[in-house]
Amino acid sequence: MTRALRACLAAVATLALLVGCAAPGASDPVTPSTGIADDRPLAELDLYPDPRTVEGPSTAVVADAEITPIADDPVQTLPATVVSHDPGGDREVRVTDTSRVLALDLAGSLAATVWGLGLGDSLVGRDMSTTFPGTEDLPVVTSGAHAVNAESVLALRPTLVLTDGTIGPRDVLEQLRASGVTVVFLANEPSFDGAAQLARDVAAALGVGELGERLADRITAEVDDTIAQIAQIAPASDDAKLRVMFLYLRGGSGIYYLFGEESGASRLITALGARDLASELGWSGEVPMTDEAMIAADPDLILVMTDGLASAGGVDGLLAAKPAIGLTTAGEHRRFVDMADGVVLSFGPRSAAVLDALARSLYAAP
Repeated sequence: MTRALRACLAAVATLALLVGCAAPGASDPVTPSTGIADDRPLAELDLYPDPRTVEGPSTAVVADAEITPIADDPVQTLPATVVSHDPGGDREVRVTDTSRVLALDLAGSLAATVWGLGLGDSLVGRDMSTTFPGTEDLPVVTSGAHAVNAESVLALRPTLVLTDGTIGPRDVLEQLRASGVTVVFLANEPSFDGAAQLARDVAAALGVGELGERLADRITAEVDDTIAQIAQIAPASDDAKLRVMFLYLRGGSGIYYLFGEESGASRLITALGARDLASELGWSGEVPMTDEAMIAADPDLILVMTDGLASAGGVDGLLAAKPAIGLTTAGEHRRFVDMADGVVLSFGPRSAAVLDALARSLYAAP
């Protein structure tokens, strides 16, 4: 994912109720309406006879946004020497003090991982995308453009900053190092395997390597189990599968991008038992949306971020601004599923919960 675009990706999002629809007839289009989130297993839900006929937008919400730590009182082994993947090249970094930690990235994945390892009490601040329960009172050290404010960071007296390079500017992070703060750049691939590896890497930097393996195993097991559950409710044949695209929106800035391979969206869509049209069309990374591309793809359903959709004026505003979207099957059915900006692509300890919530919006009638 390009740095310029990733600088727009995460924003504080407000959770809404999961919406769906009443039980449909066998062939009639159905329309989602406001309802209460259903905590039954996916296989026990009232499923749409054909998810391609559903009409109207819905919001996917993680039923339980809390992150359960893998351990309550972790025992750390410090100092720890790790490889920092700096923008200028790899370097070894020695971590000696993790008493005051800042974990900063666009999606909030790093802070979520620190919390999942049982070291949430060490966090002294947060980025804008770290919104899970327990972090509400932490001071925010990134601006609306997801830039780190050096003065705000130094005021918190951090002993360790963990980042993946998706926020900056770079000279601020170098300024922190020059002031004596230990800074470690971690690789953060937007995927389920990447989430497991991030657990290992964060754990290594915090001196709890064994807990990193345990958290990675838990993430993998939960994701695999959820994908297996989704496979039981999603159409099996390619012809019957939902044809989905992920559209990134910042309406006020006139930004409309289609997310393809390497963005994380394709892994999310295929895990949901749907067809990722961007990958099928050979698009990699982020591609500016064109009318021709959207009409040619003709998705059944469009995934969007909640704040992104709001920035475009909701479904009505988006269809008015981009009439070509209205010519697709998704546009004609107004079939948009939105999810909080700081959640939908935040691969980490909540990956399975994100999949579960999206599956409910795609396939189930509450």
